[in-house]
Amino acid sequence: MVTYQANGLSALGDPTRRAIFERLARGPSAVGELANELPVTRPAVSQHLKVLKDAGLAIDEADGNRRLYRLNPAGIGALRAYFDGFWNQALTAFKAAAEQNDEEVT
Repeated sequence: MVTYQANGLSALGDPTRRAIFERLARGPSAVGELANELPVTRPAVSQHLKVLKDAGLAIDEADGNRRLYRLNPAGIGALRAYFDGFWNQALTAFKAAAEQNDEEVT
């Protein structure tokens, strides 16, 4: 799971990969369909999909003579868990700071 977090965050650092990721959130798609929606070539889309797959954020499956790509729930879940933990730590720290400030004022 830690690998998904680190690689997932890194993979989403590229704007084209984020666009592909966001497109896949709407449903499965083939490389050609993605390339038609983006200002990049099919080979470039394939390379971006490889990075997303290696990061655990996308998976593919055969559909006749093409491959359909979709988001990987396990990878998305790992990223969500990371951000949930980060958010909970931030809220806990904010609460502690607010309570300390409140004690100092009274």
